[in-house]
Amino acid sequence: MAPPARTLAPVPPRLWRWAWIAADALAAAVVVAAVVLMRPASGWWVWCLAGLLGLPLAVRRWWPVPVLVVVLLATATALVVGIGVEIVVYVVAAALYPVALSSARAAAWGLAAALGGVLVPGLVDAFVAGLPIVPAREGVESFSTTPLTVTGYGTAVVAASWALARAVRTRRRHASQLADLRVARAIAEERLRIARDVHDVVGHSLSLITMQAAVANHLGSGREAALRTIEEASRSALADVRTVLGGLREGTPGDTTGAPGPVDLDRLVEETRAAGVAVTVDRADLSRVPAGVRTSAYRIVQEALTNVRRHARATRCRVTVAATDDELSLTVVDDGTAPRRTDRPGHGLLGMRERATLHGGSLSAGPEPDGGFAVRAILPFRT
Repeated sequence: MAPPARTLAPVPPRLWRWAWIAADALAAAVVVAAVVLMRPASGWWVWCLAGLLGLPLAVRRWWPVPVLVVVLLATATALVVGIGVEIVVYVVAAALYPVALSSARAAAWGLAAALGGVLVPGLVDAFVAGLPIVPAREGVESFSTTPLTVTGYGTAVVAASWALARAVRTRRRHASQLADLRVARAIAEERLRIARDVHDVVGHSLSLITMQAAVANHLGSGREAALRTIEEASRSALADVRTVLGGLREGTPGDTTGAPGPVDLDRLVEETRAAGVAVTVDRADLSRVPAGVRTSAYRIVQEALTNVRRHARATRCRVTVAATDDELSLTVVDDGTAPRRTDRPGHGLLGMRERATLHGGSLSAGPEPDGGFAVRAILPFRT
C-alpha cells in the first residue's frame, strides 16, 4: 500500500510579508550598486544620487506615494545630470507599482506622474543643447542619442508596471467580492435552515394543539385528556424552538450532535394517534446513519404527519423507515380522501424537498392509485 501523500503546510502571511520586504531591500541595494558601478563620472554626489534613486524602494510598501515623489525627483535629476540613465525607468516602474495597486484614482495620477517624470526631463535632454551635463557613454542608448527608441521603451516599461498593478488590484477585488458572496450565501442558507426548523416545529405542534382544542371545546368527555395533550405539545414545541435558536446564539449553526432518535419518533407517532389517526410504524436501526441525515429524516416525517392531520381526513397512516449501508428511505402513506395539490406545493412540501436535496437525495409526494396520499424520500449518506 502506497504511503499517504504529504501536503505542504501553507506559508504564514507574516512570513510572506517579510519575504517581500527583504526583496525590496535587495532591490534597493541592487539599484544603488548599479548606478555607482555604471557611473560615467565619480564623486560623492554620485553616491548621493544613487541613494536617492535606490534606497526609497526599500520602504515603498509602507509609504508608496512619498517614495514615488522622491524617486521621480531623483529620476529627473539623474536624467539631466546624466547619471544612472540605464536604470531609472525600472526604478520608476518599481515605485509606481504600489501606488497603482492602492486604488484606481491613485493609479491614474501615478501613471501620469511617472510618465511625466521620465519623459519630460528625457525630452529636455534630447532637445536642449549641453544636456545631459555628463554625456552618455559611447554605444549606450539615451534620450540624447536615440530619443524615439528610449521614449517608447520607457513608456512601455512604466505602462507595464501600471497594467500589472491594475490586474492584481482587479483580482483582489474579485476575490473579496467572492468571499463576501460566500459569506452571504452561508448566512442565507443558515437562515433558511432555521426557518425550516421553526416552520416544522411550530406547524406540527400548532396543528396538534388546534385539533385538541377543538375536541376540548366541543366534547364534554375527554376534555382533560385533550388539555393534557395541548400542554405536552406546547412544552415540546417550546423546547424544540429553544434548541433551534440556541444553536444560533452559541454560534454553532447546523449542529446535529443532539439528532432526534427513536424516542422522538415515538413522540410524533403518539401525537398523531392522539389526533385520532391510527399510525403503524416499521423502522430499522438508524445507529449507523449520520446525525445530520437523521435530523432531516425526522423533520420530513414530522411534516408529513402534520399534513396527515391537517389535510388528509385520514383514519390510518403507515410510516416506514429503512436504512442500507449508504441511504435512508422514508415512506409516509395515509388513507385520506381530501385532495392535496402538488403542482403548487406549500412551504411544508418545499421544506421537505429542500431537506432531501441537502443530502443529494430526492422526495416525491402525491396521491396513491388505490387512494390515499404518500410521501417518499431517499437520503443518501456516507458512513
